[in-house]
This record gives sequence, C-alpha cells and structure tokens, in this order.
Amino acid sequence: MSDLPQIRFLDRTTPPHITTLILLSGMSAIVMNMFLPSLPQMAVYFNTDYAVMQLSVPLYLLCSAIMQLFIGPISDNLGRRNVMLWGLALFMIATLGCIFAPNATVFLLFRVGQAVIATAMVLSRAVIRDLYTQDQSASVIGYVTMGMAVVPMVSPALGGLLEELFNWKASFWVLFLIGAGVIALVWADMGETAGASGKSMLEQFSEYPELLRSPRFWGYALASGFCSGAFFAYLGGAPFVGSVVFNLSPFWLGLYFGAPAVGYFVGNFLTGRYATRFGVNKLVLWGCLANAVGGLVSLLIFLAGYGTAITFFGMMTLVGLGNGLCIPNATAGMLSVRPHLAGTAAGLGGAIMIGGGAGLAVLAGALLTPETGAYPLLWLMLITAIAGVGSIWTVVRRERTLAKRA
Repeated sequence: MSDLPQIRFLDRTTPPHITTLILLSGMSAIVMNMFLPSLPQMAVYFNTDYAVMQLSVPLYLLCSAIMQLFIGPISDNLGRRNVMLWGLALFMIATLGCIFAPNATVFLLFRVGQAVIATAMVLSRAVIRDLYTQDQSASVIGYVTMGMAVVPMVSPALGGLLEELFNWKASFWVLFLIGAGVIALVWADMGETAGASGKSMLEQFSEYPELLRSPRFWGYALASGFCSGAFFAYLGGAPFVGSVVFNLSPFWLGLYFGAPAVGYFVGNFLTGRYATRFGVNKLVLWGCLANAVGGLVSLLIFLAGYGTAITFFGMMTLVGLGNGLCIPNATAGMLSVRPHLAGTAAGLGGAIMIGGGAGLAVLAGALLTPETGAYPLLWLMLITAIAGVGSIWTVVRRERTLAKRA
C-alpha cells in the first residue's frame, strides 16, 4: 500500500487520503445495517407489522439504485467533490427525519431519503478509478473495502446494544454524528480528481448506451449484482430468521448478523494483495464460486436436520468471502470498460447491483414465515449465487476466445 497517494491536509487540489476513501465506503454499510436488529422493536413503537418496517431495507435499496443512475453522470459532469458534499448534507437531513418521524409512513419516507448516502460509495470508487489502472484500481478498492468491512462486523452488534441500552433512535443519532464527522473530513481532505467534462447533463446521460452495448460491462455488472444479491437477500431475511426462527435477542442477533463481514474482510484483503497478480477475471470467478459454495453447504446442513443459528450465520462467512473477492474486482472491470465514463459506470453498475438487491430483499421477506423456517432464504441465495458464476464465466470465455483469435 506504499504506492497509495499521500495527501497534504487541506490541499483541495490533490486526491483524498486512503483513510477518507475507507470512511466514505463504510458509510453505506453502516447506514444499511446498523439499525436492523431494532426492526422488531420499531414495529412495536410505530404500532405496525414487522413486514411494514422490513420495507425499510428494500425501499432504501431501490431508491439507492435509482440515485446511482444520476450520481455517476452528475459527478462526471460537475466533478466528484461538490457532489460528495451535497450528498452527505442531504443524508444528515434525512437522518433527522427518521429520528423525529411521528409514524411508520413518515419514517419510511425519510429512510428512503437516507439512500442519498450512495453518493459516498459510488464516488469513492470513481475517485480510485480516476487515479489507477484496472488491476491497480481493483487492488486499491480491495484495500479500501477491507477497511470498511470492519463496519458491518460491528455495526449490527452496536445497533443491538444501543437498542437494549436506550432505544432504536440511538442508532440514528449515531448515524447523524458520523455523517457530520465525515462531511467535515471530506471538506478538509477531498481534492478533485475529475475535471468538469464540459458537456451538458443531457449529453452526459446520452453516453449510457456506450456502456450498455458492451458485453464486458454486462458480464461484470451481472456477476457483481448476482453475487451481492445473495447478500442482499440475507439482509432482507436474516433478521426474521434470527429473531423468529432462532429466538435471538437484539444484541445476539446483531452479533451473529455481522458474520458475513468477517469473510468480506478476508476477501478484500486477498483482492488487495493479489489483484495485480491474478487479474480481475480470476478473482471475480473465485468469488462467485465461494459465494455459491457457502449457500449450498448451508442448505445441505439444514436439509440434513442440523441447522442452527451457528451453522446458518457461520456459513455466511463464505458468502462474505465471495463478495469480498467479486465486488471490488468486478467494479474495477466495469469502470475500465470505458475509463472516461468511470463515474457513469460506477453509478450504473451500482444501480444494477443495488436494484437487484432490493428486489431480492423484498422477495426474501415475503417468502419467510415461521412455518417455512430459513429454507426460502437459503434457496434464494443459492440460485442467485449460481447465476453470478454464469455471468462472470461468459466474460472469461469471451476473453479467452478473443485471445485465441489474436
């Protein structure tokens, strides 16, 4: 990591320090899952069904996906720094709305508004691609997301602890304070890495077809989407499985819930270490395979009658490992298809990934009942993981064919 850019404090003409990129990447993760152990208690507070409060996951993901379609092209047009600052400010306003919401409907509206934090994830990756080549950017993204992988390891447990010590609002106050700290850091440290394109917004958005016509872009985007789809299905269904099927308390649910982040940390470390050695295609393929193996083994354990909270959450570490290998490498591949459209590619690829995740989270929540147990979730995760393997294999096979012709 010695070759990462070293930044002088308050120098807005230079790229951000690696620590700033890590914190920006971590924002999306902590906003996604810190409050999840409190969902059952929030349903009681707002006097509504758990299924209504569970919508806070897929609606958030859906809005995040839509926003990412605009964040990338806007940042390609206006630059990364200003778009990042506005995104963080709007996130803080939405968080206050969640805290003071008088009913479930208002809460869900502001929860959807929190999805503007997708700005941090999209633009932190675009900044990296502004600075590095494809394999180098995969390595740096791996290191960045390895650092942010610590967040989902601890944030659900912290959210569960805050719930038990105070109430569900405590998690959102913590999110507000984190947002304030990060916006101050971005103001001080984040220089501009992409000059204004000089094109109108209409011209910027009209370049989407250039990406959509690329088979490589679709291969990487779908591999990332399906691989992460298994995890998003987990986000939508695991709180129900933990609290209803296994009767876990909010604290223990939060502790178990972070199991995939352990594997995600390892996967990102391997990406940072070996992306330039093996290339992005191999690591994406290996990640999709690890993801599928984790889902398959967990399902087989349950079919054999040995399913427990430990086996269910424990096998999710393989799902996390697969995501840690797949996502940063697939992202680097997407952003390298058309380097001059790095922000647009980051937004479109993220929209595909998050939009698909929203649908899978809704489906997981709809399929799970006390009678079905964890089986619908396990099948859903396995099917999406297999689809991810198929997606990256099309890229590998295509590039092998082109290499032979050359």
